[in-house]
This record gives sequence, C-alpha cells and structure tokens, in this order.
Amino acid sequence: MACLLTHGREEVCKEFVGGIKSIYFINYGTMGAITYNATVDLEDEIDSIAGVTTLFKYDLKGANSFEQTITSSRENGTTFVEQTLTFTIKGLDATTTKQMKLLAWGRPHVVIKTNANNFFIAGLTNGMDVTTGLVSNGTAMGDLNGYTMTLVGQEAIPANHLSVTAPYTDALLVSSCFTGATVDPN
Repeated sequence: MACLLTHGREEVCKEFVGGIKSIYFINYGTMGAITYNATVDLEDEIDSIAGVTTLFKYDLKGANSFEQTITSSRENGTTFVEQTLTFTIKGLDATTTKQMKLLAWGRPHVVIKTNANNFFIAGLTNGMDVTTGLVSNGTAMGDLNGYTMTLVGQEAIPANHLSVTAPYTDALLVSSCFTGATVDPN
C-alpha cells in the first residue's frame, strides 16, 4: 500500500536556521519535462526541469516566510497542501511596482532558497496566486517604504526539494536544475 511509512527519524542536532535568502519566479506554463531524483521516495526531490529560460530573482532580508499547511480529511479521503509565501521588498520604484502588478495578475512557480541553503519549488503544478499585496509609503521616517506580498498555492504534495549542492550559487542552481536558463538579476 502506497501510504505506509518507509522511514523513521532520530532527533537532529541544533544546527539549522530559519528564514528565506532569495526567491526566484518562473512564469507559469514555461516549464517542460521534470526529472525526479530516483533515490528519493515518492518523487519528492527534483533533479532538473526543462524548458525554463529565465528565473526572476529577488534577494530578501528580514521577516519573510514560506509555510506549508497539510490538510487531510478522513471523511473525504483527500489530502492537499496549502503553500504560503510572504515576502517584503524594500524601496518603491516604478519598475518594481509594474513587476508586482504582473505578479498579481499571473500565477508563477516559485523557487525558494532558504537561509539553510535548501531549495524548494512551490506551486509546481498549479502555480501560486497573490492573495494580498501592500504597497506602503509608511507613516514615520522608520516605516517600511516598499512592498509586502503574500502568495498562496494549493498542491497535492509539499513543495519539492531541488537537487542543489554546495556552494549553493545561482550558477549551480541553473546548471543543476534549469540547464540553459538565466537568472535576472545575476
């Protein structure tokens, strides 16, 4: 039966950190064939994704989050995962305002690079939708002048890990998983 556990897990060391280092948007519908890592159970890790020509990178600092909520119903026999990405970009300008507008109109796939150097792809099948966006000038001198965006996606499984190893650079992400793609900005 496919839903039987296959592994246990011991308590891990206290060596991990939270937070997001950067996000990469991929326009919906531009991904081709996906190659999964054959040694990882249930196609949870992706080795490569064909067809992607550009990943649009946004560096992040501060309070940004990516969370996944698993909802399972015994009555309905269903399970799905709600993926929620919230990020803040500092500084208002016309170019970024246009990009946030286009982000709200689309439903991109999103690669998340964590501070622990893990790479995930959210919205793999269905993309992610902007549910709220705030363009803020602030009130006081120390208030945010920038954008706070929340994207939500619903998928059948948690976000897939991407097969990227040290040194965890943009070049390695592209050569490992998105051969031939470029990162804007580098």
